[in-house]
Formats: sequence, C-alpha cells, structure tokens
Amino acid sequence: MRVPLPHNLGKEEVRRRLKTRSHEIGDAIPGGMADVTTSWPNEDCMALDIHAMGNLTRAQVLIEETQVVFEIDLPPALSFVEPIIAGAIRKKGQKLLAAE
Repeated sequence: MRVPLPHNLGKEEVRRRLKTRSHEIGDAIPGGMADVTTSWPNEDCMALDIHAMGNLTRAQVLIEETQVVFEIDLPPALSFVEPIIAGAIRKKGQKLLAAE
C-alpha cells in the first residue's frame, strides 16, 4: 500500500521533522496499541517496524522533493482495513510534517 503526502518543505526540512517527531508515529496507528521502531537506511528513507496485535508489519517513508510516500506491506489478512489505515496516515502524516 502506498500513501503519498504532498509537501513544499524541501527534503532537509522533512528529514528534520520526521527525525524530531518519529516517536509520535505509534500514536498514529489506529487503536493506539502499536510499538514502532524506526531506522534510517539512507537519508531519504525511514524504515518502520510496527508491532501490533501480535503481528510485525514493515513500512517505510520515502522522502521526495514534493511528496513523502508511506509504503506499508500489509499482510493479506489485514487488506480489508487498508482504507482505514490510509486515512489515518493522511491525517497523522500531515501533523508529523506540520510546523512545530
């Protein structure tokens, strides 16, 4: 699943905001019962390991010039909640990128 979020901040500012607020990502998971671990494989990619309801889901945030793309590998059993997750990402993702 891919969820693009447009921005006009520049890559450096997006990186800074995501690094500063990465601890808030777990709060964006519907139900609020997730443990999220982040890492940075490269400067334009934040990797996420999301542990929720006994499952591990991997995701990444790709930083591009005019958008941030959230990519999530949803297990087939959870595909029915994709619209709910996409909506939460759009809403909470904009807050992560918002001015502090």
